[in-house]
Amino acid sequence: MSEVSTAASSLGEAAALPGGHSVGLDVGGTKVLGVLLGPDGAIEGSVKLPTVRGPQGVVSSAAQAVRSLTDAAGLAPAALAGLGLGVPGLVDPESGSVMHAVNLGIEGEPFGLAHELSALFGGIPVDVDNDLNVAALGASHAMGPDGQDLAFLALGTGLAAGIVLGGQLRRGVSGAAGEIGHIPINPEGPLCACGQRGCVETYASGTALSARWPSRFGRPAPAELFEAAAAGDSEALRIRDEFAAAVASAVRILELTVDVRHVVLGGGVTGLGQPLLDVVRSALVAQSSTSPFLSSLELEKRVSLAPSDVPVAAVGAAIAGRRKVS
Repeated sequence: MSEVSTAASSLGEAAALPGGHSVGLDVGGTKVLGVLLGPDGAIEGSVKLPTVRGPQGVVSSAAQAVRSLTDAAGLAPAALAGLGLGVPGLVDPESGSVMHAVNLGIEGEPFGLAHELSALFGGIPVDVDNDLNVAALGASHAMGPDGQDLAFLALGTGLAAGIVLGGQLRRGVSGAAGEIGHIPINPEGPLCACGQRGCVETYASGTALSARWPSRFGRPAPAELFEAAAAGDSEALRIRDEFAAAVASAVRILELTVDVRHVVLGGGVTGLGQPLLDVVRSALVAQSSTSPFLSSLELEKRVSLAPSDVPVAAVGAAIAGRRKVS
């Protein structure tokens, strides 16, 4: 069953976009989150429905989400200015092909997801990109003119960033821009899935945090850890502060390489809210305290949380879909 909302939603100072309506889909392993953006860049409708795995399952899930949104708005899918999708996995943004999207059941040969959906809806422009890249675009859009230089740092199963410079995504020549989770910071540290040791994500990801403080009461491990720390548990305080220091190191790496105005924290761990932001900012202040150079950058003022009321990945996908026209 899908859940459809047609209530308009404001994105604050988000800039208007050229063209008409566009749809953006954040396609995950269990659910599809979709939004309909109006010509003014505001959310005019949203939908959530289960993901069907496999290449054709993903196509059918995406098509159902598009039709739900356009039907509710009285639009024909073929009238859309663009359709965008953010997916977990390797994506060729030029062709819209998806590879190694294990969570979606897409493996083996590249699957032309953009081509399939464009043909289904009368040849409309379709953009497919990595979910982290479109989340960065969505966060940039939500911040309006002040968000033209931004990194979206996702703290989840792993750790990586999507980077927007001058309002445009920076992917790098091999698509590895923002993969700071695989920068080693301790050559004698734990083995990382990438084959190196002591990478940033082995200390600063949600997986790393859960490994150090496993859930004891059936709730998310990060929430239990932060509650124990707030109650004064010395071990919880130590693990929490070491985690915050590792996230602060990731922020520092981003700022010393691309010097963006904002680093927006996203991903599952950010469900902790303000307590997470507070300890990361405190860690940044502490790490800068012995360096006049770092202190002058005021890194703690550049960090914020992704808006909890805006599905930034779906919004960013809608923007990418509309840009596909140009």
